[in-house]
Amino acid sequence: MAWNHLREVGSINFFQTLAPRPSVEASMQYGAWLIFQAALYRWLPSVISTGQLTPAGNLLKYRTNGLLAWFVTHALFFGLSAFGTLDPAFLARNWEGLLVAANIWGFLLTGIAYIKAHVSPTHEQDRKFSGSFFYDMYMGIELNPRFGKSFDFKLFTNGRPGIIAWTLIDFSFVAYQYQLHGYITNSILIATILHTIYVVDFFINEDWYLRTIDICHDHFGFYLAWGSTVWLPAIYSLQTQYLARNPVLLSNMNATTLLITGVSGYTLFRSVNHQKDLVRRTKGACKLWGRPAQVLNVKYRTKDGREHSSILLCSGWWGMARHINYLGDLMLSYSMCAACGFEDLLPWTYAIFMTILLIHRCWRDEERCSKKYGKGWEDYCKRVRWVIFPGVY
Repeated sequence: MAWNHLREVGSINFFQTLAPRPSVEASMQYGAWLIFQAALYRWLPSVISTGQLTPAGNLLKYRTNGLLAWFVTHALFFGLSAFGTLDPAFLARNWEGLLVAANIWGFLLTGIAYIKAHVSPTHEQDRKFSGSFFYDMYMGIELNPRFGKSFDFKLFTNGRPGIIAWTLIDFSFVAYQYQLHGYITNSILIATILHTIYVVDFFINEDWYLRTIDICHDHFGFYLAWGSTVWLPAIYSLQTQYLARNPVLLSNMNATTLLITGVSGYTLFRSVNHQKDLVRRTKGACKLWGRPAQVLNVKYRTKDGREHSSILLCSGWWGMARHINYLGDLMLSYSMCAACGFEDLLPWTYAIFMTILLIHRCWRDEERCSKKYGKGWEDYCKRVRWVIFPGVY
């Protein structure tokens, strides 16, 4: 166990021995990866989608061609692997150097975002200063930093290099497991299938992502820059990284149960968000589960002093809990990690992180909505009592 080894050799020797080492070759390859993804984002055919009104009253357009970028990237990966030009386990075998390169870019991008927010902000009125250098560096100042009119740094960073790499990393570690052990386990396949469902769904619904807390409310600093560049691909793929080196063979019943639970979590997540989008598009003039949607009409003001109207959904899935979409997300997350068994805590990092993240997001969203809608939010909370899990929390 890593903890036992740490106690035996001491922290300095432990990190000198096991810390990832940089590689010039891997750094150049990572740089090429960023340039390639930026080119796909900029030049692939794209639907132009509209985001949500910002606090300063800006309504931005976005290039949402992520699904095509994902297919092009993976087709290239599998094509080169099939012709023997690329070792499919390339990412797994060079993971150490690539991880260091990703960290360098994550920190560098954080600094660039901080300086740009002061020197050349895209939308000055949407900036947010806390008065603390460290907080501004961590949480960010600019809401939607851009280069030019269409290259949105937040959407690109959050939704391209890291999340497209997630499934590439998975497939690479599947190949690595086969090269190490001569077989592929059902557990690593289940984890990879659930990851792929999550990622492909993200890109199919990229337009929906424009109305989430990441895009609409989080400013662009270390939290998103390093988080999307390093934390997401490294931690979200931990299950396949672990299983490649520590194969787990599940019984047919356990494998089937995990797959069904994970897919059910995804189905719940998608159904919940579909209801919300349907109500938004129809302004509440629709049916949920065969009955007219129940909505609460509320008002809010943007920084320019203008008053706007909005609706809060109180029926369907959203009548059961105020953030019930997170329940589906957690079901999917725990199914992914359970494929690794229960002998080690490390592959469960993702589920633990998602639990903390989503509960913290609930707190942040509740606070933001309370300030935004005032009495309207209080009335809504009285009608929809539970936060995530009906009857529990």
